[in-house]
Amino acid sequence: MSETEAASPPGANPPDEQDALIDTNLDEDDRLRPEFVSAVLAAVDDGDHEAARALVEPLHPADVADLLELAPDDRRAALAHALGPIVGAEVLSELNDYVRDTVVEALEPAQLAELAAALDTDDAVAIIEDLDDAEQQAVLEAMEPEDRAAIESALSYPEESAGRLMQRDLVAVPEHWTVGQTIDFLRETIDLTADFWEIFVVDAAHRPIGTCQLSWVMRCPREVAISDVMKREQTLIPVDMDQEEVALRFQKYALISAAVVDPGGRLVGMITVDDVVHIIQEEAGEDILRLSGAGEGDINEPVMESYKARVRWLLSNLLTALVATAIIAAFEDAIMRMVVLAALMPIVASVGGNAGSQTMAVTVRALATNQITASNSWRMVVRELHVALLNGATVAAVLGIGVGLFFGDVALGAVIGVAMVVNIVTAGFAGVAIPILFERFKIDPAVASSIFVTTITDSMGFLAFLGLATMAGLTG
Repeated sequence: MSETEAASPPGANPPDEQDALIDTNLDEDDRLRPEFVSAVLAAVDDGDHEAARALVEPLHPADVADLLELAPDDRRAALAHALGPIVGAEVLSELNDYVRDTVVEALEPAQLAELAAALDTDDAVAIIEDLDDAEQQAVLEAMEPEDRAAIESALSYPEESAGRLMQRDLVAVPEHWTVGQTIDFLRETIDLTADFWEIFVVDAAHRPIGTCQLSWVMRCPREVAISDVMKREQTLIPVDMDQEEVALRFQKYALISAAVVDPGGRLVGMITVDDVVHIIQEEAGEDILRLSGAGEGDINEPVMESYKARVRWLLSNLLTALVATAIIAAFEDAIMRMVVLAALMPIVASVGGNAGSQTMAVTVRALATNQITASNSWRMVVRELHVALLNGATVAAVLGIGVGLFFGDVALGAVIGVAMVVNIVTAGFAGVAIPILFERFKIDPAVASSIFVTTITDSMGFLAFLGLATMAGLTG
């Protein structure tokens, strides 16, 4: 018997067979094949839980989470029950929030407490924080006192803060230790965390004064003081810092991990880059969805919650659209005398709206990544005006010449060309100025900007085109 076979648990497939099974269950994009999902669900429906577990067992926890998310809403609880211990702590940490709520509801408080205790503090908090008060208390009471204290402490911090995001399991050593003492501590401490990249060096008050990478410790003589090896420059994260700001610091300073400190400067936890990757993805997705007014945009979100999130923005857009309608109504006589104006109006509004959306998307992203600050906001406005002017001149030349030739009316071509320049420049200004203005007033620009920018571009487009046409005597 080979060492690999000997190391495999009884009844488990050898590693090479497991790899082959996984390859047949996933397509070329590493997504679960529909026929595999159907086979697992069929086994669950037939009550053959052992067959369902045999199919799912070779999968990575992230793929098991995908399986639960791909299952219909009304069959997830049964699937999670059938899979039993396969739906472990790692699977729960990978699940979508809405799906995880469904799975958690099917678990007993003792089971959930056991799973939460096996997770890092931040992942355990993510599971427990969404429970109602009674369930949350039942789970906490079922946990070991040390784990419970860590979870309760994390829950005391604001949502989406560094305190909720941080892990409490870290390695910290006093500054007076030597490299040899540090290595002995790492080897002899039984309950030491398994995942860390650097060691935090603290003073007598447990305030971090430096960090030391594991590679430095392993390569230095034992008698060297750890304070002589450590790097004193470090990025400290306040425990109440917003998670988006945390992610920006990791990105800016290329951090792998960072110490989290309380208001007194004492070390209370650490944040690692794998946690931040999720935050960056989450925050970027939120901004894009907010720009469109689509709420959270989660396909697992309940229908009524999606409806409530989207309909209020559609109703707001309906109200703002009345402004553009009022401008068109004011030029009703002019439109009736020259019907071609009605055919050309959508072009002016559409191109102007697209120009505004482009500028707004660039600005919101720059604000989210701290590229725009009070020191360069005016420069950003001027830059976007230059871009808008160049775009407007180009589009106006193409459209104006095309309209003039098609309708045989040079004046009409000139009017729509000038109107296009005015509208695109206005759109460029609105697209950059409105998000910056909202940011100054502490209003999320991703949420509030789109409706105002759309209203301004539509209204200015119609006003410029119809007004110039009237002034030029085209409708006389």
